Amino acid sequence: CLFLSIIPNEHAVPVLICIFVSLTLFSFLVNGLTLFGLGRSEDLSWEPRFAFLKNLILSDLIQTATLSPAVIHSLVHRRTMAFNTWCYVQYFAGTASIFSSLVTITCMALERYLYVCHAIHYLVILTQVRLWLTLSLIWVYSISVSIVNMVLLHMGREQKNDPITRGLLCEPDMMEQHMGFPRVSAVFRKVVGSFTLLLCLLVYAFSYLRMYRDARNAVIPFNAVNTTARKTVMFYCGMLFLQLLPLLLKVASDALWEVEGTVAMTALASEGTSMMETTPSATAVVLHMSLLMMLIVPPCINPLVYGLRSAEMRQALRSLF
Repeated sequence: CLFLSIIPNEHAVPVLICIFVSLTLFSFLVNGLTLFGLGRSEDLSWEPRFAFLKNLILSDLIQTATLSPAVIHSLVHRRTMAFNTWCYVQYFAGTASIFSSLVTITCMALERYLYVCHAIHYLVILTQVRLWLTLSLIWVYSISVSIVNMVLLHMGREQKNDPITRGLLCEPDMMEQHMGFPRVSAVFRKVVGSFTLLLCLLVYAFSYLRMYRDARNAVIPFNAVNTTARKTVMFYCGMLFLQLLPLLLKVASDALWEVEGTVAMTALASEGTSMMETTPSATAVVLHMSLLMMLIVPPCINPLVYGLRSAEMRQALRSLF
């Protein structure tokens, strides 16, 4: 049984169900509450940072609604995901929402840099037209990556006699394995993902280091240390690490699948057209379960970090009750 090869301990299944259900409900609650508060507040609706926050919440809600129920369904029924239309929907929507979240966070860091370091020209640089153009380009980029991924994925050889995948979710590794390890799709996904991740890290580092430097220079004449600025930078860097942790796990998973995919393709070449049955390795199982769990964490912490931590946002929420 493929499910038992992924979770051999039956006693762990109820615990995993409770964890995923709790994270899912918390994500829907905190994201929904934050989005409702932003929608009801006229004072915050025009601010660029809250417009980006709305976009981030939308991405998080799509990610949670697409991924969490599928994992919970697989755990409850003690079986791996069936390869069907819903599998493609998961893959497409999950890819688009994750890329959208990552690019949105990158833009939010750049927006804070403009607000702090170029306050005089802030509204001149970040006009409403440029803001909505940026938000539109975020989704155009994310959806385009998903579409190209889907097209390239079909360049492999689907295992038509095997309607069941080897995972609890139709994430890239599982999809590529089921489609016969299409090389072009894997290379495109890794190159675009690495480029987006590197861009996020560079923009984040540039923005917050410049903000910290300006804050430090402001107190040097007084022989003081701007502890608040240091704590703020450390806090957001720590939250960025949590945000990127699923992607770091994905990098490790990609490296493992690169090896296993090469072995599988070699075996297929030696056996002609016959497809071989493989059992996921212990390392692959650990990475798969860790990735599934960490994919639900960012949607839970994003509204807390970028929304409820703001005094204006807390005031807007209090006005609702």
